[in-house]
Amino acid sequence: MYLPNPVKWSAMSAYLNGQSRGAAALRELLAANEPILAPGAYDALSARLIEAAGFTAVYMTGFGTAASLLGRPDVGLLGMSEMVGNARRIVEAVGVPVIADADTGYGNPINVIRTVHEYERAGVAAIHIEDQVAPKKCGHMEGKQLIPGDEMAMKIKAGVAARRSDLVLIARTDARAVEGLDGALRRARLYADAGADVIFFEAPQSETEVETVARELAGVPLLFNWAEGGKTPPIGYARLRELGFRIIIFPISALLAATRGVQWVLETIRHDGTPTAALSGLPRFGEFLDFIGLPEIRELEQRFVS
Repeated sequence: MYLPNPVKWSAMSAYLNGQSRGAAALRELLAANEPILAPGAYDALSARLIEAAGFTAVYMTGFGTAASLLGRPDVGLLGMSEMVGNARRIVEAVGVPVIADADTGYGNPINVIRTVHEYERAGVAAIHIEDQVAPKKCGHMEGKQLIPGDEMAMKIKAGVAARRSDLVLIARTDARAVEGLDGALRRARLYADAGADVIFFEAPQSETEVETVARELAGVPLLFNWAEGGKTPPIGYARLRELGFRIIIFPISALLAATRGVQWVLETIRHDGTPTAALSGLPRFGEFLDFIGLPEIRELEQRFVS
């Protein structure tokens, strides 16, 4: 098994110079004709793999962050500092824009102001905040509860006012499961009017509903959550492009693939006593070191270490 061609540590110069990057590039991508495909990264390594595969953006998944940091489900167990820390590590590992989950904004509109500032300092290109009560749940789980729409609109306004950069503010509504399709659409319009750059309409339950969302919110940039195994049916790229979705995220494809891969090699070790039978399906050690940037580290050693 071979890794993608190693990506030059594209973040290196920005990392050394203390530069943040991404928001302006993401806005350029949003203005282009093709939807942005953003697979979910749960850590810096998965983010590097996404960039190396040729994607123009990375999505920091809250579900995957909870799973990787805690080994627990996405039910609001992580706080802002933990989420921002993961976002910062991902941003520093790649040179493409990072879209990050910011849960509920971690409190009231005043808390949202701090949330925006912290994610901006981490260098992310976009965040999404949602209208669930805290502690929130994954958007494709049962038992969600919502804050009033007017309260969420004020959180969005606070986030817009707090921005010190081109940060893209994405408003997510989880109202489909609580207030039905029409109620969720009303909230989506309210959030767009409050200043959200993109609307994330979570968990429509049929292709007809997806089409209705695209039609009723025409003119508003939309994000589609291609939630693997979730409540929304799988819809092809061509159809989503035709419907006008601007961002398509794939939150847990990499997480599920990594889980199955680790299970497979551990089953081999458990059965055989060694991983020998699995080695042909794994990256070579030297190849992996090249991929994660050892050659660039050696260049830095030549420059700075006597």
